[in-house]
Amino acid sequence: MTKHRIFTTSFASVYPLYVAKAERKGRTKAEVDEIILWLTGFSQAAFEGHLASKTDFETFFAEAPRLNPARAEIKGLICGIRVEEIEDPLMREIRYLDKLVDELAKGKAMAKILRG
Repeated sequence: MTKHRIFTTSFASVYPLYVAKAERKGRTKAEVDEIILWLTGFSQAAFEGHLASKTDFETFFAEAPRLNPARAEIKGLICGIRVEEIEDPLMREIRYLDKLVDELAKGKAMAKILRG
């Protein structure tokens, strides 16, 4: 079975799209970064290192130091699919991130987005 194309896509190539989506709705790059760091456990420096080295999604999530256990509380539809029903673990992690960025763009409070 071949890997999904997104798995081998550079995280750095998609990151500006996350930021642009948030900024179009009046949110900030810092808030997008906060979501990513919350989800993955990366420090800001380690995260920026992954952006600079153009790490692919598969490696980015594989090297995440501490995936947040509260991410299991992320529920709902993304691209017409229930996030909690996605079987492939890597695709689920990617969709968790997509869902969090969507919630940010929809104006949800950071405390709710970060399941606080």
